[in-house]
Amino acid sequence: MSLWGGRFKKNINQDFEKFNKSLHIDYILIKEDIITSIAWSKSLLQAKIISHQEQIKIEEELNKLLVITNKNPKKILCSKEEDIHSWVENRLVENIGPVGKKIHTGRSRNDQITTDLKIWCKKNIKKIYCSIIQFQEKLVKIAEKNSNTIMSGYTHLQRAQPIIFGHWCLAYYEMMQRDKSRLQDSFSRLNTCPLGSGALAGNSWNIDRMTLSKNLNFLEPTKNSLDSVSDRDYVIDIVSAASISMLHLSRFAEDLIFFSSGESKFIELDDEISSGSSLMPQKKNPDILEIIRSKCGKIYGLLINILVIFKGLPLSYNKDMQEDKEILFNTIHTWNSCIKMSSLTIKKIKINKKKCLLASKSDYSNATELANYLVTKGIPFRESHNITGNIVLYAIKNRSSLENLKISDFKKYHSLIENDVYDFLKIEKIIEKYNSYGGTSINQVKKSIKQAKKEILKSKKLKFT
Repeated sequence: MSLWGGRFKKNINQDFEKFNKSLHIDYILIKEDIITSIAWSKSLLQAKIISHQEQIKIEEELNKLLVITNKNPKKILCSKEEDIHSWVENRLVENIGPVGKKIHTGRSRNDQITTDLKIWCKKNIKKIYCSIIQFQEKLVKIAEKNSNTIMSGYTHLQRAQPIIFGHWCLAYYEMMQRDKSRLQDSFSRLNTCPLGSGALAGNSWNIDRMTLSKNLNFLEPTKNSLDSVSDRDYVIDIVSAASISMLHLSRFAEDLIFFSSGESKFIELDDEISSGSSLMPQKKNPDILEIIRSKCGKIYGLLINILVIFKGLPLSYNKDMQEDKEILFNTIHTWNSCIKMSSLTIKKIKINKKKCLLASKSDYSNATELANYLVTKGIPFRESHNITGNIVLYAIKNRSSLENLKISDFKKYHSLIENDVYDFLKIEKIIEKYNSYGGTSINQVKKSIKQAKKEILKSKKLKFT
């Protein structure tokens, strides 16, 4: 039975009815819709719109529906109702009679759906937050095991300066910290209850929205009924946060794809998370990472989708907004699965420490320290940079590393270079010089790991309220 057919003379066109339905998407909100309906029945009782006996009858039946649908939510899809609200109300009426028809007094599907959706968002923000923590734990664990593993750092995808592999892991840990922060911000902004706002103008019944808000575990009620039913900023917030987080996961994937390539061989992916070629028997492909990288584009598309839907909507509710749920559900599912696959990847990773160290000693990644050495001799950095560049050209021409050049070779470019230059060129000693806060020295990496562990523990204790 439709919730709105009274003023219509003709039956709905079947093609339009199918086009208009959203049950195949919003059935996911069954639990939330029942929870909000129970809370609403208590508000109706408080406002003396229904009796105590009627409220008990409604609540008991709603709880029965909750038990039934928990076992098999997809069973809902067999029905012909327009949306999840219609399904719940019609089951209520079927099972307890006319009393069930009282549940919608003073309530609109407009304030009902956004309340359902906010409750769903709060629950799933917590899930994503926990998934990120688990990923961070894996990153920190690998960082700890490789807190003295020297590798080449890159700029412009060319070897630049030596770094610690653990330092690389902690770079992605920091990105995930910001992702968690965005989730916390999103949660705090959506933690207001729209229920009681009606269709757009508010509520003409004596509904205590403060109590209703607390009963649904919101911080407070929304402040403007017109805004309440038309607001989906919280959906855009979450999809936007997902887009940034997926950017981080895509970069993580790209790094590891490169590190696992034949050109680098810094790491090897476990057989369990790799795939082969149907033609080339020797291939071991990083498909798990390539899929993560591709999913980033999918989330970007969903963000643009939701932004375009809302950019020209007049106040207040419009049916365009029905499309928000598929975007949101798809985003959360994709984002969470990519975080979990990233966790699995880093957990199964094998580090080729010899290859990493060899790469750090190649391509003159110690050239910056030669320039710094000349600065210690009183030469301005801009001059030392130029001198070092000329020495590197000489070394390339003679197919030599900087540390294998003779003192006589160095002195061709500046007389102040002495035997102590070789200490400046040793990769192990270079690493230890970068001991400033946040630097890549072994000491700083170990400090960062210790701090990260404290932050993770704090994150686990955080309560979203």
